[in-house]
Amino acid sequence: MIRRESLELVKTRLAQFDSVALVGPRQVGKTTLAREIVAEREGKARYLDLENPRDRRLLDDPIAYFSTYTDQLIVLDEIQRLPEIFPVLRGQIDERRRIGSKGGKFLILGSASMDLLRQSSESLAGRISYIELGSLSAREVETDKASDDKATINNLDRLWLQGGFPLSYLRGNQTESLQWRVDFIQTYLERDLPQFDLRVATDQLERFWAMLANDQGELFNAQRYARSLGVSGHTVARYLDILEKLLLVRTLRPWYTNTGKRLVKSPRPFIRDSGIVHALLNLKSMDDVRSHAVSGKSWEGFVIENLVSAGIGHMKPYFYRTGAGAEADLVLEFAPGHCWAIEIKLSSAPTVDRGFHNAADDIGAERRLLVYKGEERFPMRGGIEAMSLIDAMNEISAALNT
Repeated sequence: MIRRESLELVKTRLAQFDSVALVGPRQVGKTTLAREIVAEREGKARYLDLENPRDRRLLDDPIAYFSTYTDQLIVLDEIQRLPEIFPVLRGQIDERRRIGSKGGKFLILGSASMDLLRQSSESLAGRISYIELGSLSAREVETDKASDDKATINNLDRLWLQGGFPLSYLRGNQTESLQWRVDFIQTYLERDLPQFDLRVATDQLERFWAMLANDQGELFNAQRYARSLGVSGHTVARYLDILEKLLLVRTLRPWYTNTGKRLVKSPRPFIRDSGIVHALLNLKSMDDVRSHAVSGKSWEGFVIENLVSAGIGHMKPYFYRTGAGAEADLVLEFAPGHCWAIEIKLSSAPTVDRGFHNAADDIGAERRLLVYKGEERFPMRGGIEAMSLIDAMNEISAALNT
C-alpha cells in the first residue's frame, strides 16, 4: 500500500479541529486513508459507510448514536448520501465542546468539492477544516518500490500514463488499467451525477469531457464548445462547473496584476488526472501518448496537479499571458506579492523563450523555475532554475515550511 502524504495532515487537523472533511473524487483513496486512522485508534473510532444500508440504519436516531460514542472518532463516509445529518453534527459538536470532550471527533468523507457539499459549510461554519485528497503524486509513487519491481516503465511515466487513481496506477497491465478508467468514467456519468442531483444529459457531458481532454490546457471558449455540442454557452459553462465541483477538472484562472498590459482573461481548464485524459482519448500506451498532439499539454497538466498537491492548499495557482506574448504556464501565489513563475517542458533538453522572462518580470516573481522531464538540476540564463518535478515539489514544500 502506498502511504499518502495527506495522512499526517489529516491526523494533525483532527487534533486541532472538532471535525475534518476529507474531499476528493471517488476511488482516490479517501476510505483507505480513513480506515488507516481508525485502525490506529484501536477501538476508539467507528467507521460508517453511508452507502451501506446497514450503516445508514445505525443513524435512524443519529443523536442517540453520536451520544453513545462521545469519546470516539466517528468517520462518516460518502456524506453526500445523508445531507440531513449536517444540522445534527452541528449540535453534537457543540455538545461535545460543552462537556469538554477531547477524544470525540468527526471525520467526514465526501466525493465532491466543498461548494457541492455546501450543507457542511452552512451548518458547520467555524467547526470544520477541509482537506482535499487528489490522485497519487509523483513523490508518493517515487518510494513505491513494490510497483517499481514489476513495472516495465518507470514509476513516473507509469503515473503519467495510467493516472493517480490507486486502482488504475497499481494495475501492472496497461490494458486492464485503461479498462478500469473507462469504467470509472461511465460510473461517474451514470451513477454519481444523479446522486448529486445534477440533472444533465450524460451523453452530452461525456462528449464535452472528451473535448476537454483533446483541448487540455487550452484557453476556454464556451461558444466554440456550444457550437460543437449544439447547446447554449450557458449550458457549456454549467458542464464545466459540474466537472470542477466533482473535482475532476481544475480551471486555472489568469493572474491579474495592474501593469497596464493587455492580459488574456479566458481560463484554462485541465482534467486533473492524466490517466483520465488518456482514457478519454483512448491512448493505451506511452508510445500512444508521446505521438499524440496532446502529449505536451498532458504533461503540463500532470506537472501542475503535482505541484499544486505539494502546496497542500497553502498557495493559489494561476497562469499568466498577455496579448504581446509574455507567458508563464503556472504562477504560484504563496501570499499577496509573493509568487513564483514556472515554465513546464516535456523535453529533456528544454529551452525558454523571451516570453517567460517577460512574464516573470511583469508579476515580480521571486523565483523562476523550469520543470522538465529530466533529473539533472542546473541554472539557466535570467535566474531560471531547471529541475525535475520531484525537486520542484520539494522546493514548494520547503518554501511553505520556512
